[in-house]
Amino acid sequence: MVLTTGQIREGLETVAVQEPAIARALAVAGYPEPRIRDRGYVTLLRAIVGQQVSVAAAASMWRKLEDELGPEIPAADLLARDFDTLRACGLSRQKQGYARSLCELVEAGAIDFDNLPADDEEAIALLTQIKGIGRWTAEIYLLFAEGRPDIWPAGDLAIQAGLGRILGLEARPTEKETRALAEPWRPHRGAVTLLTWHYYNNAAL
Repeated sequence: MVLTTGQIREGLETVAVQEPAIARALAVAGYPEPRIRDRGYVTLLRAIVGQQVSVAAAASMWRKLEDELGPEIPAADLLARDFDTLRACGLSRQKQGYARSLCELVEAGAIDFDNLPADDEEAIALLTQIKGIGRWTAEIYLLFAEGRPDIWPAGDLAIQAGLGRILGLEARPTEKETRALAEPWRPHRGAVTLLTWHYYNNAAL
């Protein structure tokens, strides 16, 4: 399941009726495109690999992992590799610890990516049991890989800055303020998330 173009449009138009600032942002920036990622553990593994490194470095590490383990990167096969083998793929000791935590939970059946809890907060709590997976990564996974319509990553600095611009605030809102400001927009906050990023990254604005 993904958040489709139609769902994004419908959600934003619903919010725009109650919030003129959202209507103005849509008029200026247009509708955002869907963002889609594969459902499953590999998407979270890729997030771990990409943490705190450049896009080019993450891509290089991922290619080496695929060369070593195959394109599907089975969890059991990663667990079977020793430290030096994974180090040669570019994974630091910390990244290896995070990756192994994820793979161990998958192999133990502790996380079933086809049947995550329907409640968003319960799903976030389950995903953040994985070492190296914080709330932001869990929220992004649920939005992009599962298409959940009401995900609102209020801790994201671009969301805070973009929302501040859209609403005409003098200062970037805090995470707590960002979360509170979006409460009236339930259950369409996922669509507003995409619009806020789209608006923030629009070079013409």
